[in-house]
Amino acid sequence: MPAILVRFRVALIVLLIFLGLLISMLLAGRFAERRAWEERSVEARGQLALYAQTMHTLVERFRSVPALLALDSDIRSLLDDPANPVLRQALNRRLERLNTEAGSAVLYLLDSRGEAIASSNWREWSSFVGNNYAFRPYFQDAIHHDAGRYFAVGVTTGIPGYFLSHVVKDGGGRSLGVLVVKLELEELQREWASQPGTMLVADSHDIVILSNRPAWRFRYLNELSDTVRAELVESRKYAEQNLQPLPSEPLQTVAEDAELRRVDGPEGRRVYLWQRLALPEEGWSLNLLMEPTLVADSVRSYRLAAAGIWMTLAFLLLYLAQREKNRRLQQRSREELERLVEERTAELRTAQDELVHAAKMAALGQMSAALAHEINQPLTAMQMQLGSLRLLLDSGRQDDVRDGLARIDGLLQRMAALTGHLKTFARKSPGGLRERLSLDHVLEQALQLLAPRIRAEQVEVVKHLEPAAQVLGDAIRLEQVLLNLLHNALDAMAGQERRMLRMTIEAQGGQWQLSIEDSGGGIAEEHIANVFDPFFTTKPVGEGLGLGLAVSYGIVRELGGSLEASNGEEGAVFTLRLPAAPA
Repeated sequence: MPAILVRFRVALIVLLIFLGLLISMLLAGRFAERRAWEERSVEARGQLALYAQTMHTLVERFRSVPALLALDSDIRSLLDDPANPVLRQALNRRLERLNTEAGSAVLYLLDSRGEAIASSNWREWSSFVGNNYAFRPYFQDAIHHDAGRYFAVGVTTGIPGYFLSHVVKDGGGRSLGVLVVKLELEELQREWASQPGTMLVADSHDIVILSNRPAWRFRYLNELSDTVRAELVESRKYAEQNLQPLPSEPLQTVAEDAELRRVDGPEGRRVYLWQRLALPEEGWSLNLLMEPTLVADSVRSYRLAAAGIWMTLAFLLLYLAQREKNRRLQQRSREELERLVEERTAELRTAQDELVHAAKMAALGQMSAALAHEINQPLTAMQMQLGSLRLLLDSGRQDDVRDGLARIDGLLQRMAALTGHLKTFARKSPGGLRERLSLDHVLEQALQLLAPRIRAEQVEVVKHLEPAAQVLGDAIRLEQVLLNLLHNALDAMAGQERRMLRMTIEAQGGQWQLSIEDSGGGIAEEHIANVFDPFFTTKPVGEGLGLGLAVSYGIVRELGGSLEASNGEEGAVFTLRLPAAPA
């Protein structure tokens, strides 16, 4: 074959290999990029779900505060006589105390015209007292719809906050005013600052109201119409903040709620994975912007793997062609190529095995960390039992061995029952459920959850229960009440030399009565009348909001029963009465 044809053939083969290499790397890169973005999208979706739960928990913690305080007689008295300086001063001090105990930013009362007549910040330079907030939507919503919620920058303080409001009415249903609690969400932003990615919380107008990157705040994601701008100016939602645009351009859809976008942000033009999660209840959206750093690493790895595979195939094809030309050269080339193929295959197999092993170890670590705490004590008990069984076997005490095996079986059943009940109790109650319940069984379930603490604190438990006690209600909500009462009893006995918990179930007319008595010294006489009031607590600051007994009282009332507090011989006595279930 002429030399020129040989050179042409060699050049053609090299060109084909090079083109195949480029195509394989391009296809592998696209596949890897798509796969990596989908994985990042799943991670971002989970991260947003955690953020959403955190915000929901914070808001729900305070949602009932204005509704409960709206029933207060002192607040109604001041609204009936707003010019009374004594009532104003008393309510200012009380709101100041309640705001500190609840952990909110500001608690304040507006009259029917929207003027603040009492506020928890009455001592401060930024006091709300005397200011009119009738233009705020949360005031209008409360007046017309009984309740409202609204995010805005404070007109007086200039600090952004989330406002929860509730109307105050007299006995005839006439609106007297509005009670408002302001929450400052700055703490959430500080918690998010250490998290990867850029977190944006946008309101119903797609204006960024919260972010873990301060420079991104008060930027609008979509162009604002003249009507919206006028509405924002009228309500002074963002006070004196200068709203700026956040231009972005969609590039590629990754999932239904995720896409790649080119964003002209404060840090310059960059491409982000933009993950979105709607919060329908607030009318907000959570947005997480992740940079493609990790994606680039994954794409590079896939391209290198594709290049290796393609080059292996190319070498194999060259090897087969050389075999047809010359058997001797083919044999030599085949050995060399087989060695390369085996080495590359071994490397790929080793890498795959290492990845599988790492995934298994990660899953094992998560499961062991979650289960270790719950099963540690039964396992320790079984280990001690097994040691005893060995000694009993050596001594030939077969009957005692059987008893020991029965105890081990009981420990196993206890572990299964505990984990099963924990999953059942974790379910969210649907509310309004009415089912036939055994009162002593619900009490036993609550005691089972508190068993480790009861044993650790060496509390003597005395029970006089009645298996025939049947009531109608929601097992989870009733168990919540009992857990609250038992927790309070155990807290009251902390530090006492004698710790005894006495529980009695007995019939009383058409009701079943459950009494829980502790030996904690009792409740001060001046406090008994207030134990079920919201935010009333005798515990140190930081150990409770004082809402547990108030919530329990409301649950029992919904079930048609009653909850009372008194003092016994050694401590407090809480008496729960529920109507007996019909035969």
